[in-house]
Amino acid sequence: MRHAWTVAAIRDAEARAMAVAGPDALMQRAAAGLAAAILRRLRPERAVPEERREERAARHEGRRSGRTYGSRVLLVVGSGNNGGDALFAGAALARRGVRVTASRAGSGVHEAGWTAFLAAGGREVDAAGALAGLPAQRLVVDGVAGIGSRPGLAPEVAALAAACRAQGVPVVAVDLPSGLAPEPPFTDAEHFVADLTVTFGGLKLCQLLEPARTDCGEVELVDIGLDLGEPAASQWEEADLAAAWPVPDARSDKYSRGVVGLDTGSVDYPGAAVLGTSGAVHAGAGMVRYFGSPQVGARILDRFPNVIVGQGRVQALVLGSGWGDRKDRGVVARAVSAGVPLVVDADGLRHLAGPGHAGVLLTPHAGELARLLDRSRDKVEADPVTAVRDAVAATGCTVLLKGASQYVGSPLDDRLWLALPGPGWTAQAGSGDVLAGICGALLAAGLPARKAALAGASIQALAASRSPGPVPPQDLRLPLPL
Repeated sequence: MRHAWTVAAIRDAEARAMAVAGPDALMQRAAAGLAAAILRRLRPERAVPEERREERAARHEGRRSGRTYGSRVLLVVGSGNNGGDALFAGAALARRGVRVTASRAGSGVHEAGWTAFLAAGGREVDAAGALAGLPAQRLVVDGVAGIGSRPGLAPEVAALAAACRAQGVPVVAVDLPSGLAPEPPFTDAEHFVADLTVTFGGLKLCQLLEPARTDCGEVELVDIGLDLGEPAASQWEEADLAAAWPVPDARSDKYSRGVVGLDTGSVDYPGAAVLGTSGAVHAGAGMVRYFGSPQVGARILDRFPNVIVGQGRVQALVLGSGWGDRKDRGVVARAVSAGVPLVVDADGLRHLAGPGHAGVLLTPHAGELARLLDRSRDKVEADPVTAVRDAVAATGCTVLLKGASQYVGSPLDDRLWLALPGPGWTAQAGSGDVLAGICGALLAAGLPARKAALAGASIQALAASRSPGPVPPQDLRLPLPL
């Protein structure tokens, strides 16, 4: 599981650590980790022995091997601690034979770091020289700004960041890409796009949440000795999915595996019911019952003869997908009052009336959540963390916000949870219907709503990752996460 903290929590932990160890100790730990990460980028572990021998010979003879020794690295440094981290790391690189230059991007510079950098053989280049010499650089180290800065870049720095993207020069960001907001709301302000972000102490929210996560590239965490406490957000990994997924044993039968009922679809939208049923069946439900329109039930039986069409006892319900303009407004309220574990999706969200409970799982996309909260979709997409928390507080239910990052909030704790990330191919009509069925099957198997939401969203993302390309949602094979 990956955890992330707010800027406030990171700053408090840094202040406590500096009071004990001193600010220089934290910076030296950060710089050492940054330098090591850069060296790995310059000389990947996959280098074959012949290449390593060539590099040793080149170093001995004072010539370039094309690898670490003699490699060109440009530091772009601001006046704060991120600039200091980059400069001390640059000094370490220079002592290893890397040709390091530094361009000042702020009103000042970290004096101790600058002194160490020059003493190790680093040299300064102005902004124009940095831009002109960019094609010769193996990589650029972005040490302009940190978590205390505002989004956006000064024009000269923005031009360099854009040139890195245009020319394909790799960027290693110090703590986070400069110009990028460390936590929501995220904006379209100019910022570096990193191939690697080396972050310190703990992950920041931008390193877990889209659209910022993609612009951080690969993220490497360096332990600098911070005591951070409870995280603000946690993201599942495959091991967490495997641990949570319900797997039958020799004593299992169809009832112990869970019976899920679906009242989904309509004559106008029968596909939603077929897709939701597909999700429930392929997620391993012991039995699937369909409670909706008999006409739609016939369509389901054509595809899934193992489904029971008609009323009966269930251990979880899925409501709302494909209802359209349904007249009976009391279906959701009756299910909520009955206390049965429940997924409310799509059109069913319009039927919410009164408070729910933690066993009710709402599965909106950004537009549906905006309508539920009576705010604009843009506002939800800019700050999904606040939107999910507000929805949990307003409804008393567990909320799964679908999208590029899939967020889960629960009334049972204050933490934001994220499913496994997946490819953009799942952004297609029908994916949400399938997901509702998967989550219903997991609720019926006994998972609490938060885990059912995380497991359902994660297994769908994992399936898409293992089946790259445009695969229809009903054809994604759910891999057992074992």
